[in-house]
Amino acid sequence: MGGIWKKRIKEEQKEQRSNHFLNFRKSIRTWHLILVLIPILFLTATFLRFDHLKMNELKAAVVEADLAGEDENGQVPEGTTQKTQEEITADITEKMKALKEFTESHTIVNFVEKNGITNLTFGTGPIYLEHQYNRLAAIAINKAKEIAVTITDKNPNGNIYAKANAVCQPLAIKNRWSWNSPGFLNCMTTEIAKYPASDYITEQIAATIPSTALFRYDFASPVWAPTIAGFLMIVAALLVIIIIYRIITWILIRIALLIIK
Repeated sequence: MGGIWKKRIKEEQKEQRSNHFLNFRKSIRTWHLILVLIPILFLTATFLRFDHLKMNELKAAVVEADLAGEDENGQVPEGTTQKTQEEITADITEKMKALKEFTESHTIVNFVEKNGITNLTFGTGPIYLEHQYNRLAAIAINKAKEIAVTITDKNPNGNIYAKANAVCQPLAIKNRWSWNSPGFLNCMTTEIAKYPASDYITEQIAATIPSTALFRYDFASPVWAPTIAGFLMIVAALLVIIIIYRIITWILIRIALLIIK
């Protein structure tokens, strides 16, 4: 008898809790949900903005590391050593790793302009290590200079590098090219290639200069990540779904009542 009584009490308590939940749900109006949704959307946008600013900060650090070792005119001082170049490369690698790890663990909403068209994307957008490429390309040109000096005696054209430099240096001064700028490097390789005995030198340059594709990066971010902004996005999405469901239900009920009448 006591067991039946306890069972009935539990069922009544369960029914009361269910009724309380239904009453609470009915007491929440749609406009209440909209009022809650507005600050949630604001907080979501704010934290997404914070993540975007942090990404820009890390991206700026990469650009700064890429410029390291060059003066205000874009030239590398004469005292720059191979060790210094290795330190610059290591610093760039470290900064790129930090940017990559942050981007891949956060939702980064970004607008990237390409060919005059701005597109929405998730990630950093393209990053070009132009200065690092130019420095390495300049090293290849310098190696070509050393090769040209060693084969000058055997080359009927004389010092090919010196002749190419005689053509390109005035152009560099006229166009304000630095010694490791793309314009000067292209001029040097073009002039060196004009001489019959330049095959070995140009082959060495081609083998030493890396592909430009190796210096282009574009880190993508997930559409959703387990961050504060990510969880706020889930809450906002649930509220939007509930509000839409309620509005559709209200419209259907109104239509049904009109039909019945």
